[in-house]
Amino acid sequence: MRKIIKEGVKTRVLMLSATPVNNRLADLKNQIAFVTEGDDTALVEHGIDSIEQTTRKAQIQFNRWLTMDEAERTPGHLVEMLGFDYFTLLDHLTIARSRRHIERYYGTEETGKFPGRLPPINIKADVDLAGQFRAIKDINLEIRRLNLASYAPLRYVLPHKQAAYDAKYSTEIRGGESFFRQADREESLIHLLRVNVLKRMESAVSSFSLTVQRQLKDVEAVLAHIENRDDDIEEIDIADVDIDDPAFESLLVGRKVKVLLSDVDLIRWKQDLIEDRNRLATLLAAAQQVDAARDAKLAKLRDMIEQKCRQPINAGNRKIIVFTAFSDTAQYLYANLAPWAKATLGIDAGLVTGSAGIQTTLPGLRKSMSSVLSAFAPRAKERPADMAAEGEIDLLIATDCISEGQNLQDCDWLVNYDIHWNPVRIIQRFGRIDRIGSPNQNIQLVNFWPNMELEEYIGLEQRVSGRMVLLDVSATGEENLIEQQSGNPMNDLEYRRKQLLKLQDTVIDMEDLSNGVSITDLTLTDFRIDLAQYLKEHPGQLEGLPWGTYAVTTSIDADIAPGIIFCLRAEGAVAADMGKKGQSSDYPLAPIYLAHVGDDGTVLLPYPQAKRILDRLKRLALGRELPDDGACAKFDKQTRQGEDMRHAQKLLAAAVASVVGKSEERAVASLFSPGGTHAMKGEFAGSSDFEVAAFLVVLPGGAA
Repeated sequence: MRKIIKEGVKTRVLMLSATPVNNRLADLKNQIAFVTEGDDTALVEHGIDSIEQTTRKAQIQFNRWLTMDEAERTPGHLVEMLGFDYFTLLDHLTIARSRRHIERYYGTEETGKFPGRLPPINIKADVDLAGQFRAIKDINLEIRRLNLASYAPLRYVLPHKQAAYDAKYSTEIRGGESFFRQADREESLIHLLRVNVLKRMESAVSSFSLTVQRQLKDVEAVLAHIENRDDDIEEIDIADVDIDDPAFESLLVGRKVKVLLSDVDLIRWKQDLIEDRNRLATLLAAAQQVDAARDAKLAKLRDMIEQKCRQPINAGNRKIIVFTAFSDTAQYLYANLAPWAKATLGIDAGLVTGSAGIQTTLPGLRKSMSSVLSAFAPRAKERPADMAAEGEIDLLIATDCISEGQNLQDCDWLVNYDIHWNPVRIIQRFGRIDRIGSPNQNIQLVNFWPNMELEEYIGLEQRVSGRMVLLDVSATGEENLIEQQSGNPMNDLEYRRKQLLKLQDTVIDMEDLSNGVSITDLTLTDFRIDLAQYLKEHPGQLEGLPWGTYAVTTSIDADIAPGIIFCLRAEGAVAADMGKKGQSSDYPLAPIYLAHVGDDGTVLLPYPQAKRILDRLKRLALGRELPDDGACAKFDKQTRQGEDMRHAQKLLAAAVASVVGKSEERAVASLFSPGGTHAMKGEFAGSSDFEVAAFLVVLPGGAA
């Protein structure tokens, strides 16, 4: 950002993000800080006294929402909990679109359609064609037994020396109120390392072998230090962790720890190191037996690629992306598939990873990410016609370095060779080919799963991860110690389990994740655009409408119940009252209040759900420029040409009560009497006063 925004030069920056809100609001808060240049009072004139306080309060509510039962943990409930000051903040600074949103409101005639999604293909492959490699659950038992002592020198510091090391390496929190102990950091990192080994085992036996080999080398290096009687030993640099995993963020910071060997219980440490060495050596010997010729999972992938190329789901399209979480796995797949694909199928392959670099079998093609991706998706990447002679890549093997922000919709077949623990990452991967304007009629997702029940596999991580203490400094802007205990009901393993189970049956959208929140839930941008367009096309028309204007329509949407959507305006004492209660400052649409009341008098959506009410209003009105004569005739008959409005009055009373918290039917009687749209002064909650700006009567589908 510093390179882009030059001091003294006026610069406009558009920031794009596929997942601005996932499990924490911190990322969004940091993006807002860019926009406001860190000025906490930058939005005072828009009703936000403190951006810091607004985001802090919102994060507290967001954390509460995450702990709720699944039935309660809905985006609608979150909107109510967050408060409208946060709503206002986002509404001023963000524009958001989702797939469903575009399909519903924009139409796709000009941009092209989204492709159809075929049901996912799920493959459960064995590890070893010879059947000699032990089952994953048995390997996991060995992983759990590892001490990983080479990465935890502080575990072996003698008791009378521990205070000195705590003082030197612990992180002070909140001015000394508490400390994040380096020993806790080490133990937490070891739990994550165990999970990482398990993940690599699930990815490819070759990656597992490399990991075990590196850990064995680290153990031998520490034992050599001890045997050589070195004065001190430095904490080992861990090169094998998944840096993209947010769980590692708070553990990969801080100073390198040095321990004096004279301060350590060498007998216990050496004993644990030797135990680790023996276990790792046994695991390594077993893993190295399974070469590419015996790799059952690789054989399944090879068969699937050949079948896809010989029987494409879209005529002539042989393109496939294979995603893996690890560079080691990507390199292994490229080494074993690229020559075979060229010789057997006549297709070229490419490899794109962050750490292992770029490779391709296309002769003469520059080995850069942009060149390889353009050769793989020349249409989506708008490759110039004069570069067509470079040829095309049909098999792309990649890590998550391209799982975001890339248009690769020339391709119609995406394979997850290993299942990322975070379902959001899987959805992001599929988003590379599941894009608007795709030339493909249908697209296919293929998931490789461990050859065991998913419930059992997720249980492995739960058991292997154990207790972790993390230093969280970003969620609320305060430093907090978070203790995660395996089996804790607040742990997100249950959430992941449910989403991964869904992914076996269908491709899910980001907005369908049970605790995923889209910013489209939180802003009114679309409606402002609609309003501006309408005012431009119909100047003076809205201003000339009388108060109490209404329309009648029918609903064919199952989730839009019959009833009335009210638009009310608070006036006089009630508007002042609400200002005193703080409602107007927390609610940016004041003094206008919306409510959707069902036919039985139940308030289906109260005024804090203004965004969802407007969504419903738009869905009901879309494409209905002409009056619904049948619905109007039915409503006229029910109300005797508007003379019997008792039912509407009952619903209005419920709407007003949902705003002020009190109910008084008599006060709203005059709102539907000829010539009057005001509530009778002095008769509603002590001189409260409302006007009905407009209302929409929603009759049941077929009522007309």
